Parts: sequence; structure tokens; C-alpha cells
Amino acid sequence: MASSRKSQQSPKPGKRIAVALSGGLDSVVLLDTVCKAQVKNQDSQIFAFHIHHGLQKQADDWLIFCEKLAKKYQIHFDFRLLHLIGKEQGNIEARARAGRYEALTDLCTEYGIEDLLLAHHQNDQAETVLLQILRGAGVAGASGMPDSRIIHTKESEITLWRPLLNQSRKALEAYAKEHKLKWIEDPSNQNAKYRRNAIRKTIIPALEKIQPEAIANLARSATLLGEAQTLLDRLARQDGNTIFLKDGVQLKQLQELAMKDLPAANNVLRYWLKTNELMMPSQERLAAWWSDLNTVKAGAQLEWAHDEKSIRLWRGILQIENLNAGSWVFKAIPSSSKNPGLPSQLVKEAQKNGLITQKDRSGSEKIQIKANTPRKSLKNLFQEGDIPPWQRNAPLLYINGDLIAVAGVGVSYPHLIATGARVLPVWTMG
Repeated sequence: MASSRKSQQSPKPGKRIAVALSGGLDSVVLLDTVCKAQVKNQDSQIFAFHIHHGLQKQADDWLIFCEKLAKKYQIHFDFRLLHLIGKEQGNIEARARAGRYEALTDLCTEYGIEDLLLAHHQNDQAETVLLQILRGAGVAGASGMPDSRIIHTKESEITLWRPLLNQSRKALEAYAKEHKLKWIEDPSNQNAKYRRNAIRKTIIPALEKIQPEAIANLARSATLLGEAQTLLDRLARQDGNTIFLKDGVQLKQLQELAMKDLPAANNVLRYWLKTNELMMPSQERLAAWWSDLNTVKAGAQLEWAHDEKSIRLWRGILQIENLNAGSWVFKAIPSSSKNPGLPSQLVKEAQKNGLITQKDRSGSEKIQIKANTPRKSLKNLFQEGDIPPWQRNAPLLYINGDLIAVAGVGVSYPHLIATGARVLPVWTMG
């Protein structure tokens, strides 16, 4: 998906913050203000991260510009090159945006950064609100971009900050001219075929003629709607107290709520999707889901495709399918723990000799996962564990040719030890 060329070695430890640097006016102003503030706070280190989309002929020039700018400010710099395969398919804007956030998250994880600053400003917020309203979004969509948001990763939490959300583009231009800053202009911003550009070039100016404070007022509305969404989320947690499970939603209880209060049930569903980082469904899609749920026979299975995931109904529980895109991670077990694990030396030697492999099921595998029990087929273990059918094509871990672990089932008991240096294989998603 992405590649990188490090401009320098990782720096010494310390408080680290990063700025997403595109080279445009807003990110250049943000970087300048952050670097000037850092002079007063010598404990922090600043990083500039650039995402090379490869969608414009000038993209290489933008990368060079950003790298030189970071060198001028004497800060750390790195970048990612996105490989957007099949550019003719799908919404290129949405896919580029998703890839950009993923790449920025990877960079923050690599450098141990917990605070990432983005340069979205008041005009961006106003455009976002209008875009969402035009597509018929509800409170969550029309609330625009939050001033901060937490991204959870395997290693840590990264907080995205938008410190310029209350600053207009005119104010940023005035600052840049006053401090004689240079920036680059993306020619694609002039292309009216993109809805955001059309709103920026046509609708916003027209609204400002009617209402001079249109941009600030739209941004203010986003803030108020964001507060309303916070209350809706709180209500969803209360209403979902007897509906939410660790890994799903109980259909019976959800339908009982819908019979009494359909908007409340919709709010619970939306909140569940939000906590699983899925996009909000349209009213039409929600209505279609309810039609399916109200007509499905007891005990039947159901599947919906949504946001490149599968939402499935199985045994009265709605679940989001976790695709087998992940990896096996060996986690060290503390010496004081009584939990068993694999001998660390066994794993180290196998890793050194390339004898750790991952395979798909062939249908005849057997494994013993408990003491004083025989080896059982994976089919029987999946049935005993009440594992949904779509999760039974689980990734298998082999060491030295032996089946050691099965995701969702367990670890081979004969290979475990209770003392000494040991590790536990864990299947992690993502």
C-alpha cells in the first residue's frame, strides 16, 4: 500500500509531535506556528510527514518542496508513497483520503508519536458540512470534523488534532503573507468535477453574498451538531445496555426497542457501527436492513455488505465479520505468571531458520488444546466452541511442521510449558 524513504535516522527519545505536511497554504502555516512555538518548549521534537499520492504530475516536486521545508526548520521528515491500485474504480477522493490516514498512522506508530496535527481550517469545515447535508447525512455527518479524534492502534493511541478549525483561509493567507511564507498550489483544487471544489468555487461565494458570515456560521453549526451527537451517543449507550454484547448486538432486544421507539433503535445501530469504525448507513439502507430483520425466520442466517465488511446475523446475534487479514504475534509471558506458553527458545530458533509458517485449512487438521483430552478435528472444535461458519477458515500456525495454534480455537497443549521463558501466539487483526 505504501512505501517510504527515511530522510534521516530516528532521533533521540523525547516528547514528539507530528504535522501532516502537504505543502499547501494551510499545512505550511500550521508547521510555521508549531515550529515557532517549539522554540519556547525545547523538550518537544517536531516531525513533518508527507503523503505522496502519485495522482498529480507535480507530486514529486511537492515531496521535494516539503523535504526542503523540513530541512529549513531543522525538523525530522519522512514520507509515504501511496499505491492506489485500480484508480479507475471507486471514489478516488475517498480512497486517497483513507490511504492518507492509514499512512500517517503508520508513520506515527513507527516514530512513537501520539499527537498528530492536521491543517484543516474553517473553510474546510464549512465545505464538509455542506457536502454532508447535500448527501442527506444526519447529525453525525453534518457535525463535520471534530477538533480532535483518537485512533486506536495495536501499539498505542494516536490523537489527531485540528488546531486551525476556527481560522478562516483568509486569516491563514494574511499570516502567510505577513511572515513571507511560500507554499504550493494543487491544480486539482481548481477542477470543478470534484464536488468539494464545486462547493468551494461556486456555492460558498454565493452564500457569502447572502450572508457574509456564512463560513463561520456553518462551522459553528458543526460544533453545535457535534455536541448533539455526543448526547445521542450517550443515549445509545443507555438504550444499548441490554442489547450490546462484546462482539455483537442481540437482535431480539434490538427489535423490542424498535417496536417501542424506532429512532432510538436506529441510534443504537448507528452507534454500534461507529464504535466498529464503519461508515453511517443511509436511511434507505437502514430501512432495507429492518425489512430483512423483520422477515427473517428464526434461526436463519443473514448477511449484508457494508463499508467493505460483512454484517451477519447468526443465532440471533448481529456480528461484524473480521476478515482474516492479520498476523501471528508472539507475546512474552511474565516470569511471575502461572499461564503456560511456548518455549521462547523454540520460537527463536524456528524464526531464525524460517520454520514458522501460516497455512489455510485443508480439512483434515487435528489439535489437542486441553490436558487429558484427545486430539480433535478442527471441525469438532469449531462446533464445540460455537464458532460461526464464516470464521471457520481460520489461519493456522505451524512451527517446525507441527500445528501449534488455530485462531479462535487455541494453542497445542503438548507444546506448552508452565515455567521458564515462554511466549503465547496471538492472532491479531489488521
